[in-house]
Amino acid sequence: MTALLRRLFFACIARPLVIIFFGLNIRHAQRLPKTGPALIVANHNSHLDTLVLMALFPLRMLKDLRPVAAADYFQRSKFLAWFSRHIIGVIFIDREGTSRATFTAIGEALEAGQLVIVYPEGSRGEPETLAEFKSGVSYLAQKHPDVPVIPIFLHGLGKALPKTDWLPVPFFIDVFVGESHYIDPETGRGKAQRHAFMQTLNESMQALASEGHFPAWE
Repeated sequence: MTALLRRLFFACIARPLVIIFFGLNIRHAQRLPKTGPALIVANHNSHLDTLVLMALFPLRMLKDLRPVAAADYFQRSKFLAWFSRHIIGVIFIDREGTSRATFTAIGEALEAGQLVIVYPEGSRGEPETLAEFKSGVSYLAQKHPDVPVIPIFLHGLGKALPKTDWLPVPFFIDVFVGESHYIDPETGRGKAQRHAFMQTLNESMQALASEGHFPAWE
């Protein structure tokens, strides 16, 4: 039943909202993975980010799309917790807990062949302002070297629904999909390898932002 409700929500509400109400321009859609596992990393300005990213994929892939979100925010009520878990497919993380539990939950999803959506900036930032990615994603890339890490740059959502507002306004959304990245064994081991990976990933996001003539890192 929940699988059917999930399909209905995205087919009848989420997709029309993203494509018709806002308007969606996606560049390099061919770079999107056709199957999992994969790690989708994106900048984060709005609660709409997750709906937009999930709307990029066909409905048949919904069951394998797993966005990561904070438990303290999305479990504030029983309904929100149920909706987030069963309709959106959220992997809840405890922002006050240890990173090991977070990496374990994400790792289990990747090992199950799912596509995990993460926001390495952390919480939602200032509208239409990029912040450099935090290094946690490099640990995941290091632990799962065969899983592609795909950067996606989102623009417009910070104006369509910024974190201080609750009512969305129609504002055109641009999506730029980057090339897949893998941890490079030739860049050393441990911290040096993770640092090199994050540098490459951040440069990729800068390039995607520049492609749309949007501001680079703050």
